[in-house]
Amino acid sequence: MTLISFYLTLALYGCASLFYLACLVRTSPCQAVIARRVLLAGFLAHCLAKIHRFIEAGHLPITNMHEALSFFGLAIVGVYLLFEYRYKVGVLGSFVVPFALLVTLAAGAVPMEIRPLNPALQSAWIYSHTILAFGAYACFTISGAVAVLFLIQSHFLKKKQLGHLFLKLPSLDILDDIGYRCLAFGFPMLTVAIITGAIWASQAWGSYWSWDPKETWSLITWFIYAALLHGRLTTGWRGKRAAMLTIIGFLIMLFTFIGVNLWLPGLHSYT
Repeated sequence: MTLISFYLTLALYGCASLFYLACLVRTSPCQAVIARRVLLAGFLAHCLAKIHRFIEAGHLPITNMHEALSFFGLAIVGVYLLFEYRYKVGVLGSFVVPFALLVTLAAGAVPMEIRPLNPALQSAWIYSHTILAFGAYACFTISGAVAVLFLIQSHFLKKKQLGHLFLKLPSLDILDDIGYRCLAFGFPMLTVAIITGAIWASQAWGSYWSWDPKETWSLITWFIYAALLHGRLTTGWRGKRAAMLTIIGFLIMLFTFIGVNLWLPGLHSYT
């Protein structure tokens, strides 16, 4: 049943991606509604797959690369649906939903078998630490997509190319507000995730901080988003420089999540 729900999720995310990409070419209220409903159906199927996996494994399904990538895709779609409902910016899905599809496809491309839980992971901290971390990652993914849209819109305005795509995209003010909201939600979640992770590490390995590659790169990610939030709150920092730093932060976050596991294995590596 888990595999059926997972492959149904992939099919629905694929269809939703096509509908959202079509919104860049031709938008109608009906088309936007269909895209959102198909994505919501995919999200519910994804939740069902996770629930089935939880029952089968007997623990939170987020302890290997398949489960982590799948949970990341689920978090991205869930957070995106909230922002689309709040801001009515369906065109943002043209950038976010295909990425969520790629992440979920990657989850299906790695070994999917359920493995015994490592003793170090048998802790209640797994719930707060990992869920908060992936919630932050999802917010930063949305902010990265928003930053790309901001740069595209800025380019159109600078070149005075106010064509079809320019009219499809949200205004710079709306994009800036969404980007700030993503940062305002994501940064506290990442902060608490790092704190709870340190407490968990102390219980599991006897040390709050060991400069493991994942810990080091998580701290680098934290500093980048801390600088972004500080700049916005103290100097009203926005515009292209903020968008560029947001994209850099997103890329470093991806490296922290995936690249470190592939090239800098340590205590926190997924298998």
